[in-house]
Amino acid sequence: MPADRERQLICDVQEGSHEAFRELVELHMQRVYDLAYGFVNDHDDAEDIAQEVFVKVYHSIKDFRQESGFSTWVYRIAANTSLDRVKQRKRSVARFVPMDESHLGVISSSQASDHGEERALIERALHELPTLQRAVVMLRHLDGFSTRQVSDMLKCSEGTVKTHLHRGLKKMRKKLEHLRGSGS
Repeated sequence: MPADRERQLICDVQEGSHEAFRELVELHMQRVYDLAYGFVNDHDDAEDIAQEVFVKVYHSIKDFRQESGFSTWVYRIAANTSLDRVKQRKRSVARFVPMDESHLGVISSSQASDHGEERALIERALHELPTLQRAVVMLRHLDGFSTRQVSDMLKCSEGTVKTHLHRGLKKMRKKLEHLRGSGS
């Protein structure tokens, strides 16, 4: 969608247009859902988060000043809402739910082969990362956001994003070497 059209939709929503809001939701829902799913690895939770994100967007869009991109603003809300859900889940029950395989092939063609076993190893290594490192790796490598965009979404410096990315990838490589060496 052209940026001018999106700006107009935002202005229309700020003036009370429900139809314009519906169009913005349709435009961004799938990416918000995909982002949420990458954090929580559960379809129902991802749907709940996506709905919660758009409720938050609806209630706060009047304050949106268009200084940053709308999608960056929405994805920041989605990332923070997803992180909150992960923290909430950790407090209640720790569980492991595998990522959808469609996300795994994007990490790196050199790391992710067509073999299901390799994908499962990458998935396992990714999900053993601490929450913030996993979020940074997912946003940068799975969703393709720039370091600056990730820093905006997570409200931390670009240096912090780079540090978490470096440490996360290093831990993943080490875990993958261990998993490949042990055969599981």
